[in-house]
Amino acid sequence: MTTSTADTRSDAAVGLKPYLRLLTATQFAFNTGFYAVLPYLAAHLGDGLGMAGWLVGLVLGLRTFSQQGLFVVGGALTDRYGPRPVVLTGCALRIAGFCWLARAESTGTVIGAVLLIGFAAALFSPAVESETARTAVTHEAATGTPRAQVLAVFSAAGQAGAFIGPLLGSLLLLTGGGFRTACLAGAVVFVGVLAGHARLMPHRPRRVKTTGTGAVRPRQVLADRPFLVLCLVHSSYLVSYNQLYLALPVEVERATGSQSALGWLFALSSLLVVVAQLPLTRWSARRIAPRTALVAGLAAVAAGFAAVPLAPDGPAGLLPGAALVVLLTLGQMLLVPATRGLVPDLVDDHRLGLATGALSSVSGLAVLVGSAATGTLLDTPGPALWAVLAAVPLAGAALALTLSAGRHTTKPVATVTDDE
Repeated sequence: MTTSTADTRSDAAVGLKPYLRLLTATQFAFNTGFYAVLPYLAAHLGDGLGMAGWLVGLVLGLRTFSQQGLFVVGGALTDRYGPRPVVLTGCALRIAGFCWLARAESTGTVIGAVLLIGFAAALFSPAVESETARTAVTHEAATGTPRAQVLAVFSAAGQAGAFIGPLLGSLLLLTGGGFRTACLAGAVVFVGVLAGHARLMPHRPRRVKTTGTGAVRPRQVLADRPFLVLCLVHSSYLVSYNQLYLALPVEVERATGSQSALGWLFALSSLLVVVAQLPLTRWSARRIAPRTALVAGLAAVAAGFAAVPLAPDGPAGLLPGAALVVLLTLGQMLLVPATRGLVPDLVDDHRLGLATGALSSVSGLAVLVGSAATGTLLDTPGPALWAVLAAVPLAGAALALTLSAGRHTTKPVATVTDDE
């Protein structure tokens, strides 16, 4: 039985098959457990363990590198062994890492724990993301539901976890549990994720075609020009998004005299994604091609940077920062599902895991370089700084125009049931 359009459903996730629901719930649980701990790590290292500021920065940087920089490893292992063993190993390592971090007191043990936590995500995330993209393509072929709509559910679930996780961590800290309790709570969340995947994920690796030249290496994937262009486009977005942690705090402090309002602005970003991601993607998947979504998203990000020096000061001092957050989040909601949906069109199925990991690793390297460059510009006059920042997503939009348009759906989509 069908309806005239999938929009009649009150919850877009209702139309997903059980396996896609598992992957989506996994993303929610993953971010809930992760963000119950991460926002409080710096304070724990500095205030709780007495580490110097430079050492705290080094530890946080090592965590980011061990995660984002090694995504390509997790993606390659997913292609080789299938998602199930990689996801289960990632969950087990994340549990061990959180438990270790809860007990770690010396610099060496803390570094070991955060490296383990980061590497666990480098295994887990590419496996789940590539499997979600692959299953979304299959779901699209079987039901007509645009893959971007499925991937938007996945993104919104992740943002909901990113919103709830810090609240869970704050609650544990306020009730006297301390950082150790937050770590153990995060570990418990991943025990649940591990149990769910051990029971529900396919037991055998996916059979994929292999080439006669042996294993596919990252450089072979990056030699694919359209995919490399997509990596650069995505990098321009992530370099821009990272300004929420670099340029936005500087702007908020300039406008209000403190950074106390940052938490509210981050909450605003997460709530926008949770509330608006699904209807916006449902609209864009049917009305515009993925390439157009990329260009429009990056243009919105650029508009956010351009709006900062134009917004008034005084009583409306937070208006520039709020405008940046809203427009950057709008751009994110347009381009992230489109990017993920384009990857299966640009690479062979047997390279999907590696490509998913490479997309994150290349972008992570770009963020590292871009952050260093941005840091040198933070003391320049405001209009010059924001003009340079706006140029980055505009360059990405120009690159996106060289990609193929990608697939989009213009006809109403039939209701999807679990029996299909």
